Amino acid sequence: MQQSQTTESNDEDPPSGSQTTECVNQIFHKKFEDLDKLSIKSSTIFKVNVGLRESNPAAYVPKMVSIGPYHKGNSQLSSMEKYKLLYLRRFLERNNQLDVKSCISELDKWMEKALNCYGDIEGFDTDNDSHEFCQMLLLDGCFVVEFIRERCQIYPQGKREGEGEDKIINFVGSKYNQIVRDLLLLENQLPFFVLNKLHYMTKQDDELPLVILVMISFTHFLGLGCEFTPIFIIETICNEENIKHILQAVHIHSCHGNPIKDSKHGGMETKVMPNATELSEAGISFIKVGHFDRLLGGGDLEDDISLFDIKFEKGVMKIPCFGVGDGTEILLRNLIAYEQQSSDVKPKYFSDFAFFMDHLIDSEKDVNLLRQKEIIKNWIGEDKEVASLFNKIGNGVTVYSDFYYGEEFKKAVEHCDKTWNKMKTNLMRNYFSSPWAGASTVAAIILLLLTTLQTILAVTGSLHK
Repeated sequence: MQQSQTTESNDEDPPSGSQTTECVNQIFHKKFEDLDKLSIKSSTIFKVNVGLRESNPAAYVPKMVSIGPYHKGNSQLSSMEKYKLLYLRRFLERNNQLDVKSCISELDKWMEKALNCYGDIEGFDTDNDSHEFCQMLLLDGCFVVEFIRERCQIYPQGKREGEGEDKIINFVGSKYNQIVRDLLLLENQLPFFVLNKLHYMTKQDDELPLVILVMISFTHFLGLGCEFTPIFIIETICNEENIKHILQAVHIHSCHGNPIKDSKHGGMETKVMPNATELSEAGISFIKVGHFDRLLGGGDLEDDISLFDIKFEKGVMKIPCFGVGDGTEILLRNLIAYEQQSSDVKPKYFSDFAFFMDHLIDSEKDVNLLRQKEIIKNWIGEDKEVASLFNKIGNGVTVYSDFYYGEEFKKAVEHCDKTWNKMKTNLMRNYFSSPWAGASTVAAIILLLLTTLQTILAVTGSLHK
């Protein structure tokens, strides 16, 4: 009995030091294996970091349709799931040799590569959820591919719009535009190679490559003032394998043709560039460039001038005109987030543009000035709303030594630092800050001149006597 009690007591003894060390080793070995599964270096579709998203978290969350794993569980987006099934059915109609099983089987070969494109997917179990992940790739991928085809009026052979084949999504106006914007959110992407493979499964002989269809569909809608040249089309098709997702394809087209500037002044200007009102007071003129309403303008292409073609020469700041609409902030924020979290993207055009505009615009007074010069077209309401947009959009943005507008910053600061321009600024600010102040100053000057003239005449008259 005594021996039995001793045995039971030994069974309850804590593990020895060597056993504890072995347990810790096993725990960390498992953690290291999980790290390998994450494939951090190959991630291309990121969650937006806290620094960028905290000033407007809603700008990175889909409002109509969820694409990919990050927002899959959002119940508010469930109404679009039936449209995914409708697009899947149309997708299968394009090739009678395809069915759901064969598509899933094909996508299963690329599942691991697709998984590696994402960061940590909350609640996802690689061992148990792999089949569900492939189903998501199929449903979401077919939705994106067929939605783009529908925008380009590419219907299954023998069926055309108005001939028994209606559009699956008949939304108009803001609801339809919201779907387009959702497909451009950084967290709402599928790997482009998945979309490409689905497209090639059902591609018609005369159908353009998917990357070109993407650029036609989205860049015209966004109105970023970029043209399709034969050389650009050839280069894009040749580099198709390097495209990570739709947002990157739009970014490539938006930035195409912009010259890469040399940083002649060795980094960022240490002094802050004055805002538009202060620059104007210092004698700097603002001139709009081009006629196209960029950023969700949706008008006719009247020129091919880039949004980023801002120049400062001989006291004149030339800025391409652009419109600020309901979707401008969302578009800019997601393009900036893509740049900020992609070390291989240089120059960071949208990040640098946002940083430049954040300095140029401090208040509604600056927006009013730029609007009067027809540089900004305000479609969202009051000027203070535009000012708030640009003041917040630069939060969390890192600017590097190759800042695209470094030379413009430097020249503007140098102009304002000249003695005469400083005097002009003080004069404008203190004596001509408003029409009433200007009128009072002019009246005071006239009164002073009249008083002086009266004094001179009085003195002269006295001398003659």
